[in-house]
Amino acid sequence: MVRDSFLAGAVALMVLGPQAQQTPGQQSIPDAPRPQVSLPAANSVKPGMGTTPDSNSDSTAASPDDNVPSKLSSSSQTKPTEAQPEVPASGEGPKAFTIIVQTNFVEVPFTVKDSKGKLVAGIKPRDVQVYENNLRQQLALFTVDPWPLSVALVIDQSLTFDNMEKVNNSLAALQGAFAPYDEVAVFTYNNGPRLRTDFTGAQSPRLAFTLETSKTGGREPLMPLGGPMAATNNINNQNFDPNTAPVRNSRAIELNPPKEMHTLNDAILEAAKALTKTGKGRRRVIYVISDGKEYGSQAKYKDVVQFLQTNKIAVYGTLVGDSSLPVVGFLDHVHLPLTMRDNILPQYATATGGSFDAEFRQRGIEESFAKIAEEVRTQYTLGYYSHQPFIDGKYRPIEVKVLRPNLTVLAKRGYYPTATDTRPTNVVSSASH
Repeated sequence: MVRDSFLAGAVALMVLGPQAQQTPGQQSIPDAPRPQVSLPAANSVKPGMGTTPDSNSDSTAASPDDNVPSKLSSSSQTKPTEAQPEVPASGEGPKAFTIIVQTNFVEVPFTVKDSKGKLVAGIKPRDVQVYENNLRQQLALFTVDPWPLSVALVIDQSLTFDNMEKVNNSLAALQGAFAPYDEVAVFTYNNGPRLRTDFTGAQSPRLAFTLETSKTGGREPLMPLGGPMAATNNINNQNFDPNTAPVRNSRAIELNPPKEMHTLNDAILEAAKALTKTGKGRRRVIYVISDGKEYGSQAKYKDVVQFLQTNKIAVYGTLVGDSSLPVVGFLDHVHLPLTMRDNILPQYATATGGSFDAEFRQRGIEESFAKIAEEVRTQYTLGYYSHQPFIDGKYRPIEVKVLRPNLTVLAKRGYYPTATDTRPTNVVSSASH
């Protein structure tokens, strides 16, 4: 009997469907949602019309715009909006486009000599003081490590033939003064500078070939009042041969001899421009072999010195000729207006922190090469952060003092600040000494 009643209930459940399964108080499950857009009639679709319902279709058909959010339905917002640029706050416009770098670091090489002119070793950071604009600066760098050299060699070819011969014979000893990791460029000047070779290895065959081909015979000394070496002869204060007179068919004595051309300023400036292209971490040096005379240059001494001090270039030299003699060299320091400068090389060396060696003999010229190279290589180097961080382009005087008696300090007298990024290297804390 139980089996018959169970079969009867199953048959009733199949007949009545889902409604028979509902219990009192239980919500019925709705059917699947109906399509919201009615399909078009079979004959209502024409080519080019797509599936857009026509006017005869059901008015309850949903428009395609019904599914678009209301905030984008308006015609004013259908166009794509352009990205607005970022506008800094008032007064902060330049800050948004400014790259900040450390530009107030100053590096000063210096040399210390005793009363006999010999180099002094063993100087410690506690022995050194540096002043800028008469204000003492805190040392941030102190090192005695040697630096590789970038040397622009300037050879004077306006010397007289006897002095030029001494210089030519001594050039063979020049390469031995430099190390293999140094680089050297060669310039010569007479009536204008000339580049003989760009920077090359100090021990390379190219430099040896350039020095050999840079030799010249020099010039004859001017003797305007006659003599065996003069351009013409005078007898009884009269020109013997009018054809050789400075003025054609004139028998008068020429009291205004032609000016000698010694374009030392132009040569140093060209060498300095070449040095500005050398890499960082090298000592920039101009080495001049000359009698120091200057006449006929287009560049002015003041402008050349400013260029040297701006680009951290020091001038060293070997002074030859009459200017190297003690008495004559002292008199050459006296410059008369509108006349040729007889010896301007010491002024370049003093202004840039370099030095020079006066030698009259060939052996002394050869020895001066090694002496100057050693002095440059064994310099002390200090650095500090200036109290004036702004790049105003004005000249800033510098004074380096060593707190020991009877010593001479050779350092540049000042510099012109630039906007280049300068960072200290080989920092040695002064507290550890």
